[in-house]
Amino acid sequence: MARSPGEARSALSERLQARRPEIEQVVLTRILALAKPGEALDPEYADGLRAAVTAALDYGLAAVRAAAEAPPPIPAALFAQVRLAARNGIGLDTVLRRYFAGYTLLTDLLLEEAAHADLMGEDALQQLIRSQASLFDRLLAAVSEEYLREESSQRSRSSEQRRIESVERLLAGELVDTSKLGYDFDLWHLGLIANGVEAAEAVRDLAASLDCRLLLVRPATDVAWAWLGARDGFSSAKLESLAFRSLPSGVSLAAGEAIAGISGWRITHGQAKAALPIATRSPGTLIRYAGVALLASMLQDDLLATSLRELYLVPLAEERDGGEMARTTLRAYFAAGRNASSAAATLGVSRQAVTHRLRAIEQRLGRPLSACAIELEAALDMEALDSSGEDLHLANLTSQRLSHG
Repeated sequence: MARSPGEARSALSERLQARRPEIEQVVLTRILALAKPGEALDPEYADGLRAAVTAALDYGLAAVRAAAEAPPPIPAALFAQVRLAARNGIGLDTVLRRYFAGYTLLTDLLLEEAAHADLMGEDALQQLIRSQASLFDRLLAAVSEEYLREESSQRSRSSEQRRIESVERLLAGELVDTSKLGYDFDLWHLGLIANGVEAAEAVRDLAASLDCRLLLVRPATDVAWAWLGARDGFSSAKLESLAFRSLPSGVSLAAGEAIAGISGWRITHGQAKAALPIATRSPGTLIRYAGVALLASMLQDDLLATSLRELYLVPLAEERDGGEMARTTLRAYFAAGRNASSAAATLGVSRQAVTHRLRAIEQRLGRPLSACAIELEAALDMEALDSSGEDLHLANLTSQRLSHG
């Protein structure tokens, strides 16, 4: 019995959805390859790029299902990412090339699946392709308009903008007259980046409570870059206590490490920037670079992230329960400092049961835990971060020393 156009669209969408992980990885790999030679993507932009790929793919697959006269709304994540591109100096041509690359790949796969399953006739398929092209044109127009609006806003030469530009030039290693910034660059510096409506106010409150110097700029309405300056470093316990008590629930706060001098001022900001994608998943909590350095690097390295998933998570998922017991046991084991007895107490089972589970995991992975514990724990943290924004042992991540001693 011949399918109706709506049924054919739904069936095609389901086939593409079944290949979603493959499609998403291929699209992401392709658009990352479009970076200019030597271009290093800002961690926040790179993290947003991944989220934008996911949103764009959702949009494209929803459009396959929808009738031409009822297209899905453009995801807000795409507008947020194009604004970030404009703020990071990513040219509109590069942004549009990435959209064209994703659209071309998705269209090729759509044609491949439609032909393979013989889901619709040639006329219906051509109509679908025309509908997709029209939708894509509308998407390009919308993101282009948003980009140009943000670019125009960035060009406004207010006093604050000139201050931001001075800070950006200083971060880039240029010689800048710092006298107008009102900050002592010979101090010990702690770089902070806060996101949220109350980001700037939250940072100012922290600086006032710690009685230290503050350099604060706002590159966007809801983003604050800040440096706390002190002669003798910072009290880890005091900063954590203040952040715990006073940080608004809607503010994400990432911190670098305390480092002295102008070079330290640059480094601690870079550390905070690398930790920011993790902090945005745990608003209301202070996230320090030292506690998430490996995870932050993984989020920026698709080869590393993909390899860790394939080496450590995919084999566990082949268990009958999808690897749930293995992951629960491993998380308890790592949280207990790799002590099987403590892990057993946490799980409410015997030490022998934990030992047996760990041996089974080693057999499944084909290597002893002693040889891969760091990578395995990192892979589990990455999975938790991707799947649900879990706290990733944040109490432990913020407990390391902030002082320079």
